[in-house]
Amino acid sequence: MDEGPALLERFGPQVLRQYALIADGERGVVVGPHGDFCWMCLPRWDSPAVFSSLLGGAGVYAVTPELRYVWGGRYEERSLIWRSRWVTTDGIVECREGLAFPGDTHTAVVLRRIRAIDRPMRMRVVLDVRADFGETAMSGLSCEGGSWTGRSGPHRFRWTGAADARRAVDGSLCTVIDVVPGRDHDLVLELSDRDLPGRPTDAARAWSGTESAWRHAVPEFTGTLADTDAQLSYAVLRGLTSSGGGMVAAATMSLPERAKAGRNYDYRYCWIRDQCYAGQAVAAAGPHPLLDDAVRFVTERVLTDGPDLRPAYCVDATRPPSERDLPLPGYPGARAKAGNWVGEQFQLDTFGEALLLLAAAGQWDRLDSTHWGAVHTLVDAIEKRCTKPDAGIWELDNRRWAHSRLMCAAGLRRIAGVAPPAQGARWQHLADKLVSDTGSDCLHRDGRWQRAPDDPGVDAALLLPGLRGAVPADDARTRTTLTAVRRDLTQDGFVYRYRVDQRGLGVAEGAFLLCSFVLALADHQQGEALRALQWFERGRTACGPPGLLTEEYDVGQRQLRGNLPQAFAHALLFEAAHLLTRPGTDGTMA
Repeated sequence: MDEGPALLERFGPQVLRQYALIADGERGVVVGPHGDFCWMCLPRWDSPAVFSSLLGGAGVYAVTPELRYVWGGRYEERSLIWRSRWVTTDGIVECREGLAFPGDTHTAVVLRRIRAIDRPMRMRVVLDVRADFGETAMSGLSCEGGSWTGRSGPHRFRWTGAADARRAVDGSLCTVIDVVPGRDHDLVLELSDRDLPGRPTDAARAWSGTESAWRHAVPEFTGTLADTDAQLSYAVLRGLTSSGGGMVAAATMSLPERAKAGRNYDYRYCWIRDQCYAGQAVAAAGPHPLLDDAVRFVTERVLTDGPDLRPAYCVDATRPPSERDLPLPGYPGARAKAGNWVGEQFQLDTFGEALLLLAAAGQWDRLDSTHWGAVHTLVDAIEKRCTKPDAGIWELDNRRWAHSRLMCAAGLRRIAGVAPPAQGARWQHLADKLVSDTGSDCLHRDGRWQRAPDDPGVDAALLLPGLRGAVPADDARTRTTLTAVRRDLTQDGFVYRYRVDQRGLGVAEGAFLLCSFVLALADHQQGEALRALQWFERGRTACGPPGLLTEEYDVGQRQLRGNLPQAFAHALLFEAAHLLTRPGTDGTMA
């Protein structure tokens, strides 16, 4: 068979809006428009990749039409089962893509079902499993009983449905599959860091179990501002959440926020703040399982580390490794990096966010004595550490950030609302002291909150204290801050975090999608229904056909920037989709 151009040329990087994600909770696969599985880490989210062509490394698994085509696709309802769809010069063909769900912590089962819609179609298939970010080629290949088996580094794999594949010069396995309407073709790839079971996975059974599990995992949300987007966001959050309850911030690493700016990070870890955002968002809809997952993971971390609670953890609760460069070309515009320095930081606001999460669970009667033990630990930690400078929500230099102190006050007030009266009164008093302390050095002369004592700038994060109850919605500081964010940090319907420097918005960094939904909620809180709807609708358009949100959005180029999918953006979209249908403070419906 003609192998054609080298794999990295055939499956080079595309703009981020064209990528989908399939996931099983323990790991995920990024799916490109050419049917290329271009990113997958094994056995867990933060492990080295076995498919790394997204970052220019070796390793890819592709199912692609032989004829010229245009690409499309969609998620099946209430799931992360993706359907790649190609309209070719001679017909239409689809490939149903999924990871067997829920996932096993050691073994991934990759499911692909090729379907010709109207005419017989020929598909080119290539498999190149490359452990250690592409460094380790496949070895020990053999084909028996219609299944290929082999190894790559510490991983074993078995590939069923491609018995006619042949070894190419570059070491990959290649084949051509002819499919006809009415007769689907299944491919099953099993990957594990342990010995595989004796019998291959049955495709029909795996698909049936996966479909059923997703229907059970993702509720049918109706009556929101955007039911389909809300359901997809919940599915994304579930797909990023491991069996231990930890939710990674994103499935990818080293996708740049700004070309050549050095802001390309590894987000395959569990940020406490992001986990709390997700849990609070889910609580707005009801006591769904993702709320319990968030509470469980955060509670365990709080009880283990107390006042030394870290901003982020690996899914197995260990500390993220330090950042290091990888010998990969990287996504265009950035170097490839693994690891994250966040494990060394102190971020005070995470203590407040954890209290907000537990308070949200308490409103649904989901707290037991263990959770209340975590509450007391968090309150004690705030008392001990609230005067110390911290890295803040945006992980910058250590300062006495206004947002950090005010979010602790918000958490104290909310948890006081579900606590016994005597304890609640003491915690309210501590919250009063934090608000007063912040007002003494972070109240701008215009009457709004400013970022830090030595930074008078406007910050979209300072909308959150008013939303979460640190100060009342009708407090002049809440309203003046909202006005300042609208005036100084918005452009073309999108919202930016803060002004990085004296350059115009959109020059130093992209719009921050989390902030679009925060501003929508803040306007809704003030009874500004139309404004709230506009921010929400604009924010949810910042995606490609799969509907996945990244961290930032380049408004001028209309491109996604940063790692994907970004969990906290989906969390706030989900929350806003629910809350904006409810009365604002003036009694109107947003």
